[in-house]
Amino acid sequence: MSSGPEQSQGDLRGELEEDAASLKAATSGGLQTLDELLSWQRNTANPFNVATIPLAVREPPLARSTRRTMVSHDMMGGYLDDRFIQGTKSEAPYAFYHWQYIDIFNYFTHNLVTIPPAVWSNVAHKHGVIVLGTFITEWTEGSKVCEEFLKDAESYRSVADKLVQISYHHGFDGWLINIENSLSAEAVRNTPLFLRYLTDQMHLRRSGSMVLWYDSVLKDGKLQWQNELNTKNSLEAMAADDDIVRDRQADIYVGVDVFARGEVVGGMFDTNKALKLIRDHNFSAAIFAPGWVYESLHDKTEFRKNQDKFWALLSDFLYTHRTITPLPFISSFCQGFGKAFYWRGQLEGWSSSWFNPGAQDVQPLYIQDPGQLKMCGCPEDAWSGGNSLLLEGLILSTSPDKVCVRVFSLHVPLATRSLMTLVFKQSIGIKVSLKLSWIKGQTTGSESPVALHGADQQVQKLDQLIGDQSPSGWTVRRYLLDLPGCVLREVEVWVQREGDQDMQFTCRLGEIMDPTEEVQGVCIEDVVWLRDTSDSSDGSAPKTLRLSATLRWHYPPQLWCHFRLYWQKLRGPGPHVPSDPRVPVGRAYSTLFRVTELEVPKPPALLELVVEPVAKEGFIIPESLWGRCRLSYTEDQT
Repeated sequence: MSSGPEQSQGDLRGELEEDAASLKAATSGGLQTLDELLSWQRNTANPFNVATIPLAVREPPLARSTRRTMVSHDMMGGYLDDRFIQGTKSEAPYAFYHWQYIDIFNYFTHNLVTIPPAVWSNVAHKHGVIVLGTFITEWTEGSKVCEEFLKDAESYRSVADKLVQISYHHGFDGWLINIENSLSAEAVRNTPLFLRYLTDQMHLRRSGSMVLWYDSVLKDGKLQWQNELNTKNSLEAMAADDDIVRDRQADIYVGVDVFARGEVVGGMFDTNKALKLIRDHNFSAAIFAPGWVYESLHDKTEFRKNQDKFWALLSDFLYTHRTITPLPFISSFCQGFGKAFYWRGQLEGWSSSWFNPGAQDVQPLYIQDPGQLKMCGCPEDAWSGGNSLLLEGLILSTSPDKVCVRVFSLHVPLATRSLMTLVFKQSIGIKVSLKLSWIKGQTTGSESPVALHGADQQVQKLDQLIGDQSPSGWTVRRYLLDLPGCVLREVEVWVQREGDQDMQFTCRLGEIMDPTEEVQGVCIEDVVWLRDTSDSSDGSAPKTLRLSATLRWHYPPQLWCHFRLYWQKLRGPGPHVPSDPRVPVGRAYSTLFRVTELEVPKPPALLELVVEPVAKEGFIIPESLWGRCRLSYTEDQT
């Protein structure tokens, strides 16, 4: 809404302890004990660690994928920088961004119950990848837990019901069940019944959900890793029930430990050898701890090189899927971290090194051609977010004069007429053009659209809305696509040398445009006031007043890149005192944000909290479409 009613918050006072709890709520974490799990309640659960982006439809559907790939993100105990739901400052974080190669993302820690951070669930869902939490019991303490909850049907159903509720509340898609301890005969009998009940209940509550079982326990209850599915550890052997597991190789995930612990084939930069064996036998693959590419480095700033090398080596044995994406489609290739934050080619004034996986845009293919083409994220310069997509390569004089770079494989139904924008910055001596592949029914085709000229009426109208879009050497090129009823399938960039000599080139890339709308329903909740008593030793200085509060609002998820939040003093203490300048509060990557210990004017005063949507399309959204909510307060209310 463009303006909101003044809200008196006298009935929303809170204590310091409540504010400390609200600070903790902006982080994610797991559950340590069975009592914690069984006492979990939705009305007291973390409202911030909830995925807000639904699982994108993909092609082919996961159910029809015959050789799937799961990543189990088991890294340094988990809940590192990624536990901060609103992002954090981080000089050299780990991030996963090769989403096109995987089908399932499992967040793994050694907590009894691992709840995936919502930042990972959101970005995985954006790419059509399902997210699994982890339920794990281990060693002596794990045996005690299992004997308690697997003693009878009522007990295992109580645990399963809580796991279903947790998954549903936090917006992820299922569980990896990992029992790594010995079991009694009774617990062995109840284990497959627990798994079947959990699976059935998950399917009832969440379409497309999944429950996976890790095979470390034998039918006699002993803990003994088999490194295979056999008559000793299969659920059929434990349950004598052929309906427990479907007889499909796609449902069997052969694990690869990237750290290469034990007597294994492959691992580290030889993980591709293990993956080849798995695919030769038509099984699905589970890649455990690919964070090795980060943990093994002394200089963590070199992480991107290791990450890209690792996944390029695996690419021959991985199968990409297309995410079905409605317009507008947009990607500035942001990987969710950077040395600074850019917007329309310019550094944001409050930028520093940062990390927020939820800030990831739809990721490209990251195709590598050693000696000819390198494709990677580059934080040194960007159009929007933390990095650009850097293309580096060599066009030989003895080869054709241009190279084709396949950037996206996707599924985007086009409007009757679609406006596409490519933002790029290239080195001297090359030309950059675009090639699109499409499908309409059974017909396929491709075209190289011609860029619109600056004198074009639509370009001029767009320039009036967007303003200067060519700062700092960036080129903004627009194309009008007239492909009614077509589905965009491939986006390629062609780089052509202008002379007849060998040409080293670099090129950074850009975006697609569409309209926007108004921020709706901004409201303030959970207000807590805190007076700072440390301003002076004798108490003569006025006490600083600090505000913590939760902001919520509504805005179509397909339209925004992120939100900027501000606050402003409108008046006070007298009605003739003019409004103060607007002050930045932070950036949000969901429609929920916790303002924490914001220093505000002493009462009485009237504040306005402002939500500015930053459009995926690059439009500067008029202030009349921003969201606002006012907060008035007096001395006795704080």
